[in-house]
Amino acid sequence: MSYKRYLGLDVGTKRIGSAISDPLAITAQPLKVISRLPENKAIEEIKKICNEYNVETIIAGLPKNMDGTLGFQAEDVMTFVEKITAKIGIEVKLEDERLTSKAAERYLIEQNKKPSKNRGLIDITSAILILQQYLDKRSK
Repeated sequence: MSYKRYLGLDVGTKRIGSAISDPLAITAQPLKVISRLPENKAIEEIKKICNEYNVETIIAGLPKNMDGTLGFQAEDVMTFVEKITAKIGIEVKLEDERLTSKAAERYLIEQNKKPSKNRGLIDITSAILILQQYLDKRSK
């Protein structure tokens, strides 16, 4: 029996944090940081992950403004997601990611890790939070 998994992405302008669901789609696990540039290489890396882990759906964080509106960052993510969908052909769902980076920073501080020295770790932790939030909503 092959399980379908979910891939969580925290798409930034320089890096993309990634997380993968466990085979039963209950928990989000850390994966890796992908360099955003060049974009075609980043998309190839995401495609490799999707093939390796039998990914059914990608969950990308949508960085809304606190008032719920979409700003530059959200537009950038949506444009990138369109490219992923066109080149990989896997469904991408957008998940509200307000405050995930702050939550990730707090988590690292609790672990005695300096956020300023662990930008990639923040990206991965944000991807875990985005994916876990989606998985939790899905299971209800």
